[in-house]
Amino acid sequence: MSSTKASLKAAKAALDEGNYDEAVIQARKVLAVDANNYHANIFLGLALDKQNHDQDAELAYLAATKIKDGDVLAWQGLVSLYERIGVSKLDRYGDAAIKAARIYMNLDDKTRCQTVIDKYQGIVKRIGTRSQQKAALLLLLPSGPFYDYLEGRLPHPSLTLKSIAAIVEEEEKARINKEIGERRTRLGAKIGDVTRNVKCEVLRSSELERIYQDIIDWSHDDESRREFEEKQLQHAYMTLEVLPAEEKEQKRAVVEKLARGIVIIKHPFKLAWDIFLEWKDAATLDAFDPLVLQAYVGFFPESGLGRSLRAFENSALWTHVKKTDPSRDDGEADNAGLSSEECLLIMMDGVEASPGSMLSHRILAEYYLHLEEYEAAADTSRTAKNITLAEILKTGLKLHLTVDAISITLGSALIYYQTPRNHPEARKLFDEVLLRDPTSTAALVGVGLILEEEEEFQDAVDFLSRALDRDPSNTYVRVEAAWCRALNGHISQGLAELETCLSQLRSDDRRGRELKAKTLYRIGVCLWELNDSFEERKNRKGAYARFLASLQANPEFAPAYTILGIYYADYAKDRKRARKCFQKSFELSASEVIAAERLSRAFADQADWDLVEIVAQRVVDSGKVRPTPGSKRRGVSWPFAALGAVELNKQDYAKSIVSFQMALRISPDDYHCWVGLGESYHDSGRYTAAAKALQQAELVANTLGLMDQDTWWARYMLANVKREVGEFDAAVSGYEDVLGQRPHEFGVLTALGQTLVEGAWNCLETGFFGKASTWARRAVEAIEAAISCGSESFNLWKALGDACTVFTFSQSHLQQYPRNVVSSLLAKSSSSEWWSVLEEIDRVSMRNDDSIARNSVIVLEECIDGALLARKRALHIASADKHSHAVAWYNLGWTECRAYACLSGRQSGGRQASRRFLNAAVRCFKNAIEAEAGNSDYWNALGVATTLIDARIAQHSFVRSLFLSDKSARAWTNLGVLYLLQDDFQLANDAFTRAQSTDPDFAQAWLGQGFLALLFGDPNEALLLMTHSYEISDASCADSKRQYALAVFDDMLTNRRNLDAVELIQPIFALYQLELQSPDHWAYSHLYSLLLERVGVFEGAAAKCTKLELLEQNASGPDSATLNHTQAVMNADMARFHYSTGNYDEARRYSEKALALSTKQSLYRKPRLSAIITEALSRHQQGTLSAGAEELEKAATEDDIEDDDGNRKADMVCLWAQLLWAQGDKDGAKSALFDSIESSPGHVRSVMLLGAMAILGDDDDDNETLEAVFDDLQSLRTSSSEEESQRAADLLSAIAALSGSGSSSSYREDSTAEKEMTEAMRSIMLSPAKQQGWSQLAALVVDDDDSFPARMALKTMTARRQQQQQQQHHEHHGGDSLGVSAQDLARAHVSVGTAANMQRAVMLAPWVADGWEGLHSVISARA
Repeated sequence: MSSTKASLKAAKAALDEGNYDEAVIQARKVLAVDANNYHANIFLGLALDKQNHDQDAELAYLAATKIKDGDVLAWQGLVSLYERIGVSKLDRYGDAAIKAARIYMNLDDKTRCQTVIDKYQGIVKRIGTRSQQKAALLLLLPSGPFYDYLEGRLPHPSLTLKSIAAIVEEEEKARINKEIGERRTRLGAKIGDVTRNVKCEVLRSSELERIYQDIIDWSHDDESRREFEEKQLQHAYMTLEVLPAEEKEQKRAVVEKLARGIVIIKHPFKLAWDIFLEWKDAATLDAFDPLVLQAYVGFFPESGLGRSLRAFENSALWTHVKKTDPSRDDGEADNAGLSSEECLLIMMDGVEASPGSMLSHRILAEYYLHLEEYEAAADTSRTAKNITLAEILKTGLKLHLTVDAISITLGSALIYYQTPRNHPEARKLFDEVLLRDPTSTAALVGVGLILEEEEEFQDAVDFLSRALDRDPSNTYVRVEAAWCRALNGHISQGLAELETCLSQLRSDDRRGRELKAKTLYRIGVCLWELNDSFEERKNRKGAYARFLASLQANPEFAPAYTILGIYYADYAKDRKRARKCFQKSFELSASEVIAAERLSRAFADQADWDLVEIVAQRVVDSGKVRPTPGSKRRGVSWPFAALGAVELNKQDYAKSIVSFQMALRISPDDYHCWVGLGESYHDSGRYTAAAKALQQAELVANTLGLMDQDTWWARYMLANVKREVGEFDAAVSGYEDVLGQRPHEFGVLTALGQTLVEGAWNCLETGFFGKASTWARRAVEAIEAAISCGSESFNLWKALGDACTVFTFSQSHLQQYPRNVVSSLLAKSSSSEWWSVLEEIDRVSMRNDDSIARNSVIVLEECIDGALLARKRALHIASADKHSHAVAWYNLGWTECRAYACLSGRQSGGRQASRRFLNAAVRCFKNAIEAEAGNSDYWNALGVATTLIDARIAQHSFVRSLFLSDKSARAWTNLGVLYLLQDDFQLANDAFTRAQSTDPDFAQAWLGQGFLALLFGDPNEALLLMTHSYEISDASCADSKRQYALAVFDDMLTNRRNLDAVELIQPIFALYQLELQSPDHWAYSHLYSLLLERVGVFEGAAAKCTKLELLEQNASGPDSATLNHTQAVMNADMARFHYSTGNYDEARRYSEKALALSTKQSLYRKPRLSAIITEALSRHQQGTLSAGAEELEKAATEDDIEDDDGNRKADMVCLWAQLLWAQGDKDGAKSALFDSIESSPGHVRSVMLLGAMAILGDDDDDNETLEAVFDDLQSLRTSSSEEESQRAADLLSAIAALSGSGSSSSYREDSTAEKEMTEAMRSIMLSPAKQQGWSQLAALVVDDDDSFPARMALKTMTARRQQQQQQQHHEHHGGDSLGVSAQDLARAHVSVGTAANMQRAVMLAPWVADGWEGLHSVISARA
């Protein structure tokens, strides 16, 4: 024990001396002996504290506190330790400080107790967090442990609470910002939802409102109390805004209580006053306390609601006695004397300053309604209702009365705003109000007025009567009810009630005067309807007097002006006064539809379309014209029809279509609207829709029973539509139908003439040349009828020139040209001032020369002269119009070019067509360019005209045309032709390629490429290009037809291809059309006959060679040698044609003529040889065999008939040998063939013919001959020529079939069949990919079950057919004579014998009987 005390004394002495290490040692010695020694722990903790061993010191002090919890020394040590440590031990410091203060309080040491608390408060305030500061401040409140002991020494609770409130405010603000920042980055988060949710979480658990209330309770300062009352209300209101709907009611009650308290004490806190006024559920504005309203104005005069209330107090809406609030000074109270305009401006400023105020918008809406500014009232009411609904959603208020009041205001405004467009919406609003309050007078009246406007008068009377039951003194409702009875047919009863109401009306104010004017007008209308005779209505003491009285009561009452206008127009016959009345009525109200219609018709009669548009558009904007859905009231269509007519006149077709459609939706049976719609569609290019509209117009006209003379315009427009879509037959029929009713209608006659011309051109393009000529003649007759009406126009003469030009494209029908009609038309204006244009160049003028024989050339010249003179007449008429003048010059130039093309190089009637037409064309195109230099077509035409005159000018013209329009395929092609003529093939190719890329369907560009291919030595490519050019060209393009036919014929001659009839259809048809266009071109007629010969039409070929007479006429002259050769060729061809038809006498005659014209020159070799053969064959057919053989022998022995391949003479010998054989001279025939084979050993035909003769012979020499030929035939089987190979195989098969027996029956029963089989198999071994061997083998084994040879024959034949089709596709020519035809392939399918193959055979060649018979056999076998 003594050692313990000694150690304690030593530890204390060491502490006093500052020897802390020694103190620690001595204290631990004591604790080693007595661990519960209080002082030792104190000394140890103090020494360790001095050594900054904080953790050990803390443990020592805590051990001491456990030993003696009520002793202050240990707690003082902890307090000192924690004070030194600072932030990390601040919470433990608070616990220690509170414990120490409690001990001091128990020791009744106030000074030390306060000191500990004050020091703790200071340290926490300096370094503690907000939550630590709040916890420290809570010690100072009355609820804390020390307030009662240290009362008077601690701060006043209100100050402490304010500090706590400030800390909590900062905490909540920081928490809200932190949570929003974290949550807004989540996927799908919306900032509005995140903010609302975070605020709800924070404010819902907030203690601020309680703290504010404590501050208010403890505070003695009124200012401070008002401040925290405001904060309390603000916080409660913010909490209310973010709470969910189910929690709002309780909180809203708190907010209302707080706001009401502030208003009661008249504290000027705007939020409280706004809540008090805005949240009041009032049916009318009169329900608001006027003193509260005046107080609000006094407290917040510059706020938005304050301004609105100040204007409201001074407006006509204020029904309270104006009292001055004592709280307002004199300056604030003196607001009397504001005019209605000033009140409106102040209310508008108030709404602008407070966009979220329900009450401000409601006041302004009702004031607008009072001023009859219905549009503004409706817009403001909508805004007020939206704000109210938003406030209900935000606060959970139940503002049924307010919503109903705003709905009534909105519905009342919609009744009159754009009536009746908004009536459905207004009716819905009133029905909603009546659903909640069936006795609402305003809603009943509103529904009654809507029904009155919708012409449901009985229902309107019912609703207005219910309103009168609620408010019997309402004269306005009584007047409306009486008027509805009158409109419902009870005119007398309505008149009596109106007169009763009139006696009760007062005229003290504006509303009274307006109602009186309306009542007088309605009384006048009742009198007007009761007495409908002309005399009664004209009587100025009857209804007229009431109308005047109505205007005296209210000079701005529009309906009275309308009825007076009708009176003056229909009864007083004073148009001037009537128009003034209508204008005044329409100026006052756009809803006066009758007045507007009368005005628009008057303006339309004066062609003042701008005023018509203004009137009609204003009526449409009024909303009066279109009935509401489900309404019995009929709409008004004429404003839309008027707008459509105006827009159609302005060429604004899209708008006119919409206008006419709107009119037809209202009045589907309006004939004129259907016509206007069809015309709009037509002018806008929508022809299908136009046709439908005009057809509907005709249907409506028939339904309504309109006369034909009243509906001709629709039929005329329908014909125009048919014309635009290319249905020229229907268009012409339509025009003629109209002319049947109006035969002298100039416009219809002109349209008919133009349509016939356009139809004629269309017929030329599609190949109907006869119809084109017929239509051109009819066009001339229509133009004659139009000109006979006394009028002529540029379009008429242009159409006449086009009609005359049509005949130059269909020269085979020149006999239809109406020469006399055209001459008479041109002679009607024989003044030289128009036809003398360019007369010195083209030498075309008026002439009458009936003595000249009218052959085709003369008629063609007359057509051209007529076209040129018509163009000149059109040029004269168009001289006043710059654009038409340029077009006229262009048309004249084009016709001059056409004249040059038709007459160049011809002679007729002493007139030689020369370049004068080309020179005239150049002059015309230059004049056209001077008038309109920006037209690319004019430059292109000038280039065409100067191509043969000056290449530089032509190139400049084409380049200029392409500069103006580089997408012109025609200009590129013309430029390519120019380069081609100048031998610049690369530039020509570039130009043609550019034309093809610009328009791939432009045939002339492909034709130009075909010429280039010919020049480059590629005839196959040229054939492909020219064929494509022909296929895509129209029928009027003669160049494509010429070159295509020539290319096909040249390909046949060059490549020795034998095209069948199907493949020659196109070139034959091309030449047929070409002959219709230019029948005088004998060369192409000759080519036509040669192609007809190829397809076996020999009579047609002979008929086409009819140009011999013309050739004989021209046989003398500089080209007589060429013509002589041509005559020889054509006579030889004619001989051949007649021989083919069996007319052997004519064949001999033409052969003799050909031989007479032929000489020994090489030029005549072919026609001379053809004539000799034809004559010989003709003699043979006539029975003079010897003479025919002699002729052929003579020809065959001539040395000059050999051609390049040396086979022609051998062919002649073969023919000679055949004739000898037919004559019976078999030895001579064989001898001739032996000589031919000796001289031409490679001639296959000679060998085969000799073999055939040997087979048919029956002597030993024939067997020797057959053996000699057999080896040659075997070598031919392996020939590269498929034709030679097949013929050799066929001949060998025949030899095998006929050898050993003279009979051809039952091959299989003797060795002959085996020989045939051997030959067939040998053919297969030599050429397994060819169908001949397989076909022969299949025919030999037809009775066997094995169908393998037939199937192989079918496969090889199919492969050959595909190869043939590929060649036709790539080389554009048919196969040779050995090609597989559809018939061959069908028979191959039949040989297989299955049902499927039989069906394929029928499909491939339905005209082959084998397929049908085989199919019948298969089906019969299955049955």
